[in-house]
Amino acid sequence: MQISSFLFPKDQVAYITTSMSMKEAMEHLEHHQYSAIPIIDSEGKYIGTLSEGDLLWKLKNTAGLNFDNMNSVSVIDIKKRLKIECVSINAQMEDMLALAADQNFVPVVNDDRLFIGIIRRKDIIEYYTKNITD
Repeated sequence: MQISSFLFPKDQVAYITTSMSMKEAMEHLEHHQYSAIPIIDSEGKYIGTLSEGDLLWKLKNTAGLNFDNMNSVSVIDIKKRLKIECVSINAQMEDMLALAADQNFVPVVNDDRLFIGIIRRKDIIEYYTKNITD
């Protein structure tokens, strides 16, 4: 089986861009009820993943930062505490499964590192549960 079978395409995935502020990122996370969200740059390349924890640590560790002035902080200025690895759409299934074991989702990129979607751990578990129990 190819990992593309599990792909949740970019046009159906919430993500943020490097040009967004901390406040915008928080609003995206809240609106989509995510605990983490992919970050892409202006060229569409996967840069990393921002988590709720990253936002909280930035808020806690930045003197004078509060909810009223979070729009002055760029997403790229927030330290990412977890390194969420991406996988190539051409990768082997084992590579993707190893990442999915430790991440809620695996960002998927093409050969040019353009973000094309995610693979959700939930979908993998559902697939294997269905095929093991059938």
